[in-house]
Amino acid sequence: MFKQVRAFIADTFAIGHKEATGVLALLLLIILFLTSPLIYSWLRPERTQDTNASDQRKLDSLLAKMQLDGAAEEKARYGDKRQSDRAQRADDDRQTSERYQEANPFPFDPNTVSVAGWQQLGLPRWMAERIEKYRSKGGQFRKKEDLLKIYDFPPDLYETLEPYIQLSNSSPQLAGKPNAPGNVPGRDLPDASANISAIGTAAPRERYVKPVIQPFDINTADTTQLIALKGIGSKLAARIIQYRDGLGGFLSAEQYNEVYGLDSINLAELTLYAKVKSPVRKTPINTASAADLDRLPYLSRRQAEVIVNYRNQHGAYTSPESLKAIRVLGLHTIEQITPYLSF
Repeated sequence: MFKQVRAFIADTFAIGHKEATGVLALLLLIILFLTSPLIYSWLRPERTQDTNASDQRKLDSLLAKMQLDGAAEEKARYGDKRQSDRAQRADDDRQTSERYQEANPFPFDPNTVSVAGWQQLGLPRWMAERIEKYRSKGGQFRKKEDLLKIYDFPPDLYETLEPYIQLSNSSPQLAGKPNAPGNVPGRDLPDASANISAIGTAAPRERYVKPVIQPFDINTADTTQLIALKGIGSKLAARIIQYRDGLGGFLSAEQYNEVYGLDSINLAELTLYAKVKSPVRKTPINTASAADLDRLPYLSRRQAEVIVNYRNQHGAYTSPESLKAIRVLGLHTIEQITPYLSF
């Protein structure tokens, strides 16, 4: 039994029999050290002292007092917070109920339209007040796309309102007029339809067209090309590039699933535009160090060290088949790293 265990340790860590004997002895000492408290407590069990009735009553009274004090302190500490949380949830529910309204679009200038006008256009009151506050501090909409700079402005509503946006140089002068374009038409505004007709005769502005994304080579792409894809920001783009460089390049689009943090939308965009066109970079296994092999995401640091130690003891690797002699490498791992190794 001892020889079998020693042989297993020697093969696993690629060391000699003497070193394996030392490792086995060290493991036995560690096990003995960890189990010594248990053995000691088993040989010398602790004796519990009996508590008389008087002491027991005192302990029960002290415990009950501590529980009452703790409950009072918790109520004082968290009572106001719970009330504040309930008020916040009520406010959130109110905003949620106001968030979705039926849009009734009309030609308007975002620099002059009133809060009531924004509500008629489909925005909730809190969003309309946010835009009003932005304008009161000197903010202006110089082009249609500037509306999307307002925090939490719904993009789908922008697509609906975009054909009705009418920007003019006289917007600041019109802001104070009761019948300014974009204010809610209704009572006390007899000439509102005339203003809307006048705006409708203005020359239409060109509709913003999103640049068309062209397919690119994922193995030579930079973060700028990845950020252009839907749902991929700077952090995800950097993570994709880091994973690709560690691999040496992607072999197929299926490997995109191995990048941490990508959802179905990201994967669909990568599959559509990120193509595998250039070959991968291979690592020479017979000259590579453990650090070089550890860059491969499919290998752990320990596996990389075992590969190098086995090579130093048994000679160079001639083919992927020679890697099967290393027990810490499974067949699946060998299949994954073979395309990235040169023999």
